[in-house]
Parts: sequence; C-alpha cells; structure tokens
Amino acid sequence: MEHDTAQTAPGARRRMAPKMGDPDLLADFRVRPDPADPRLTERVEGRDESGRTVETGVVVERPLTLFLNGQEIVTMMTIGDYPAYLAVGYLLNQNMLRPDDTITGIDVDDELDVVVVRTARATDYEDKLKKKTHTSGCAQGTVFGDLMEKFDTVELPKNDVVRTSWIYSLSRKINMTPSLYLEAGAIHGCVLCEADRPLVYVEDVGRHNAVDKIAGYMLMEGLGPENKIFYTTGRLTSEMVIKTVQMRIPILISRSGFTAWGVDLARRAGLTLIGRAKGRRFIALAGAERIVYDTDPARAAPEDPRHRRKSSHDGDE
Repeated sequence: MEHDTAQTAPGARRRMAPKMGDPDLLADFRVRPDPADPRLTERVEGRDESGRTVETGVVVERPLTLFLNGQEIVTMMTIGDYPAYLAVGYLLNQNMLRPDDTITGIDVDDELDVVVVRTARATDYEDKLKKKTHTSGCAQGTVFGDLMEKFDTVELPKNDVVRTSWIYSLSRKINMTPSLYLEAGAIHGCVLCEADRPLVYVEDVGRHNAVDKIAGYMLMEGLGPENKIFYTTGRLTSEMVIKTVQMRIPILISRSGFTAWGVDLARRAGLTLIGRAKGRRFIALAGAERIVYDTDPARAAPEDPRHRRKSSHDGDE
C-alpha cells in the first residue's frame, strides 16, 4: 500500500506518545487514548440526585464529512482524533478502497470538519451509495453495498492461538490504561494486540468508528494481521465480526456479550469469538480450538474495581 506520508502524517499522528500512567504498562502501545486532550472532553455543570451542583466530564462529538476523490461518501459523528485513519479504515471496510490502491493524498480540514482521500485509481460509487444498511452500531453505523461482499472469500489463519494468560493480561492492561472511558464514559474502545501486548488502542462514540481507525492504521502503517488479536469493549455484533474478518484477524475478544448473527458469522468464517471477558471469566462461542488453557483461572488476578467497566450483564455497551 502506497501513500503520501507528508500529507497523511498531520491527521494520522496527532497523539502517539504516552503522557501519563505507568511507563511499564504503556510501553507496548504505538497509539493510545489521550484523555488530557482538551478537544476530546468538556466539563459540564449539572445537579446530582441530591440536588447538589456537580461538574462532570463529557465526551465531545463532532461531524466529519468524508470525500473519496470528488465524491461525498458519508458524514460520521466522531470525537475527531485520527481522522486520516478513520477515513481510510472506513473506505477499506466498505470495500471502496482496495488494499493495493495508491493513496495520493489525505487532506484534513479541522475548520470545515472534512477529510478528503485521493487515490490514483478513479472511483465512482454512486450505485453502491444507494444501497444502504443501518447496522446495530451505536451512533447509527452504516454499511454501503452488499454486506457480505468479501466475507466468504477470506481465509483466516488456522494456526494462530490465544492463551488464557494473554486474555487475562490484556484485560488488565487495557482496563488500567488512561482513557476517555475512564475520564468521561459514553465511549467505545478497540485495541489491536499481539500475544499479551496491546499495540493500538483507539476510542470513539461508535464502535464501528473505533474499528475503522484500527483498519486504517494497519493499512497506512503496513501492520499485518499475522498473530494479531482484536479486543473491543462493545457488543460482538455482526458488524464487528464482519470487519474483523475483513481485516483477516482470527481472534476477537470483548468484555461484552454476543448477538446471534455475530456468533453465526464467526462460526461460518472460522473466527475465534470470545465474549464476557471480565476478571477471571470469559466464554467462547466460536473457534474455541485456538484457545490454549495455560492458566488456572483461580490464580488470575481479580479485576480492580477502580477500573471496572460495564459487562454484558451490567448493561450493553
């Protein structure tokens, strides 16, 4: 994949360096949330259940209109970080951008809330844009064209494994990493991992945006799916399964629960689908043959209640 790094760098590399937290915990991250960024949250005054005046943090969302060459594709609601990764990942997951396309430029206009992706290949998706499917993604996810356009052609690696010790370690590291969720809530997170190391951690108001950012990062930075694990805080829906399979990542883990179609698609694709991964517990509803049980759950460290997130039993994410 070729792209003009001079033009994509401003939108793609705004926040790469850790600024807070345990240095050992953050050492593996290439990208991670920056809850200290003043553009991403606001302090808002209100009243609590006792009538007292309180101040709390809320996530800022803003529109971002995406153009591919000269054609307007979609307007997304997003927190606004990493617009280049989001744009490229969205186009890739919608099958509007091919892995071998040459990106000649990405222009991000923060004042107009616009991102323009330009390719060497001429594109015209007028017919595809007429076929629209609203998904179960929060912030109203949308898929254009045939939802299963490439799904059945993907062959996932069969020899990749996930160790139970990695599941426990990843949950702990991700939950303890400074994030917008811990700062203000009302946001989803997705993390690209390798073994027990989280590499790319992004958040957004919709989980479909977060997964698209990771897809864009992988394509633009030349990071392959080999030996990778995808972790999400949201529900394991059909859209999450389809996008994970399109990225050719064989293992998908979530703290939250499943949908029936998500499970059916995971089994159809040979994807390992692990949900309700919280503390010492998890359940695999597809691809359990990739799991290596190398740790006694009783010996795993319990989840710190200070960093506890909602599970599928406590409320949908």
